[in-house]
Amino acid sequence: MPPGHRVIGPETIRMLELGHPWIIADSHTKRWPAGRPGQVVDLTDSRGVFVATALLDPSERVVARVLSRERITLGTAWLKQRLQTAISLRHEHTDLGDTTAYRLVNAEGDGLPGLTVDRYGDYLMVQLYCTGWQPHLKLVVQALQELLRPAGIYEKSRPRNTRELETCADKHYGRLLAGSAAPRLLEVRENGLTFLVSLEHGLDTGLFLDQRKNRRDLMTRVSGKRVLNLFAYTGAFSVAAAAAQAERVTGVDISSPYTDWARANFGVNRLNPKRHEFIVGDCLQVLTGLGQQGRQFDVALMDPPSFSTTAKSRFTTRGGTSDLVAAILPLLPPGGLLIASSNHQKLDLADYLKELRRGALQAGSDLQVISLSGQPEDFPYPVTFPEGRYLKYVLCVKAS
Repeated sequence: MPPGHRVIGPETIRMLELGHPWIIADSHTKRWPAGRPGQVVDLTDSRGVFVATALLDPSERVVARVLSRERITLGTAWLKQRLQTAISLRHEHTDLGDTTAYRLVNAEGDGLPGLTVDRYGDYLMVQLYCTGWQPHLKLVVQALQELLRPAGIYEKSRPRNTRELETCADKHYGRLLAGSAAPRLLEVRENGLTFLVSLEHGLDTGLFLDQRKNRRDLMTRVSGKRVLNLFAYTGAFSVAAAAAQAERVTGVDISSPYTDWARANFGVNRLNPKRHEFIVGDCLQVLTGLGQQGRQFDVALMDPPSFSTTAKSRFTTRGGTSDLVAAILPLLPPGGLLIASSNHQKLDLADYLKELRRGALQAGSDLQVISLSGQPEDFPYPVTFPEGRYLKYVLCVKAS
């Protein structure tokens, strides 16, 4: 077998024929010759017939990712063409309005599996979700510079075991790859509001771009309402609600640094943080306390991480969601709105709705689902890649 070829089994061939871009480790891949991350190889069947060109990541569960169904060379011309196609998609199909922070390249969704590029004002943020892209990072940067001429390009690395991370607002995960450095807190726009993001500090930048349209929707629902925002992070949903004339927004997060960041986001939008409430604490424990105080809210939003570990508790989407719902519902009057969101890729919508049902039954309440949505147009995914539809955003009315 030529050194640049890798034989795949019939089950993998079937998956690729159905359009899935991943090659999962199996008995066939275990017989592959040693390879290095980032090596571009031809995938063939047992007879040597070409199937696809892929990028190796040999030490991971996804041992290779399909770049093309044709033989290609991963060079400047091919990469610029893929990047330009992704950029054009945003221009043609994404209503950005007064928004300067959005996704330019969504990995598998744009034919560049394992690679994302986000725009934050005049800067770009590259993230690699497989080590196979690391040897090609300079090529990616060069292509982005030629196409977009940003002020600077950053990379944020993601630690392998994010379960060990609790409060990481001040840790350095970003590095400047090209151009000039951004301010420590960079101002960007979303839906006409201003948010502070960090391209260098923190595991994430401080603004989850995939919730842009959902925040816009929230703004149509909260005027004059009492809003509870759980797992508030840097307060983007809280700012959206306050700017839309919510009577009072109560944000809850375990992290004191992120809560301070949320206050700063209120400040740059000329929203008085003293008119609203910021609580640092474990969300389930805070919900218990709010219930004991007899507090009531008109809208409650929960957007937890897929998992989080603190000194006192550990949250996981599967199982933890129902407990959250059961704790929230007593704080809502009949007709109150529960907004439940999850970015957990391995939990599909049907199973997520079962978690909401379990929580409603536990609380002895009825919930009516009035809307389902996911990520916006700048987060496309192939119809052949169900893992790409990860974001679940469910609006429910408490009927009783």
